[in-house]
Amino acid sequence: MKLKKLFFLIILQLIVVSFLAQETTTKQTAISLISTKTDFIVGDKVSLEFHVKNDTILQLYCSNSYGTTVLDATVLKEKVSFKIPTFLSNKRGILSWRIINTSEDISGNILIHSQQQPTTIETYLGPPSIDAGGSDYTMLVVIPTDSLDNPIRDNSKVDVKYQFLKSEKKQPILTDKLIGYKNIFSPKKSGRMIISSESFGLNSKEFDVNIMPAIATNFKIYVNRNHEYADGNQITTFYTSTIKDKNKNIISDGSYIEFYITNKNGNILKTTGTTLNGVAHAKIIHPDFEDSWSIKAYFIGIAESNILKIKYKKVIEDYNIVFLDNNRTIKVGPLKSFMNQIIPDGLSIKLSIYKEGKKINEIYKESKNGFAVFYLDPNIFENDVYKIIIETAGIKKEFKSFKLW
Repeated sequence: MKLKKLFFLIILQLIVVSFLAQETTTKQTAISLISTKTDFIVGDKVSLEFHVKNDTILQLYCSNSYGTTVLDATVLKEKVSFKIPTFLSNKRGILSWRIINTSEDISGNILIHSQQQPTTIETYLGPPSIDAGGSDYTMLVVIPTDSLDNPIRDNSKVDVKYQFLKSEKKQPILTDKLIGYKNIFSPKKSGRMIISSESFGLNSKEFDVNIMPAIATNFKIYVNRNHEYADGNQITTFYTSTIKDKNKNIISDGSYIEFYITNKNGNILKTTGTTLNGVAHAKIIHPDFEDSWSIKAYFIGIAESNILKIKYKKVIEDYNIVFLDNNRTIKVGPLKSFMNQIIPDGLSIKLSIYKEGKKINEIYKESKNGFAVFYLDPNIFENDVYKIIIETAGIKKEFKSFKLW
């Protein structure tokens, strides 16, 4: 009796195990992937085929960097297929897929490669201007793309070609993560560099980079003038030596140079010039009185010059003053220059008028034909005693008890 029960239990256990194994096998093999190819080239027709045992309505979820979509199956007997649309299969990268409408987890990836022969080369270069000397650089970025606008495969060779002065060079680089790039450092000389690239026989257009002079170094200044007399008429010209950078490149035309002039009274004058072929010229009119100048030029924030000292001699030793019309007309002159000639028109003469120690007016005239005439209007200056001071060419004459009537 016991043997019969034991035999019965063994038979029952075998039946249960067989049933469970059959159910598991059924679940595992209800849907199975037939397609084995996982690598494609853009432009290829991509499809996935599955073997199914049931008339189940299946859908395929697809996703890549370009977008996602859900595809319906084409059913033929116990086989279904999904055709991947071209807007996904024409893009390089990983295409992920997964069967939906089923409890089973059936998914996978397809790797789509770009065509190896590029049809266009996207090229970017910048900055367009760099400083000479080897410390500054411009970057060339090259993206060779196939006929469907996909970057070609990584580790593809790209030749970078550039010409400067009498030198021509070609250096290979490899694409990485869709692009190829190269830092092109500046040479020591200034000029224009021409750059292009080539990949699998396809050439990019020509680019150029301006190699600008580097930071200027200190320079010298000089003076040029017709004479050294303070006539308030002639022009003094200051000019620089040829300003260059540390590699002896002449600095760019149009660089702004400022000349600061300090006179013997500590007052500061300024004149400016811009460079042409590395030399800047600046002009200033002579003073109208004896003076000494200390001049220094600056390429602001970059370079400076030596200090240049010059002197201007007194041009007028003395002059006459004539009083007419009850002292209301004051005639100054003749004003004669260093060769006893009449001084050029435009010399400034100042008349200061004081009453009871307080300045009440100040009148300026410019010489004409060697003379300047002042008129003290009785409607402004009443009959009284004043003090007047006449000053020109650094010569001051004072009249303490000057009577108007």
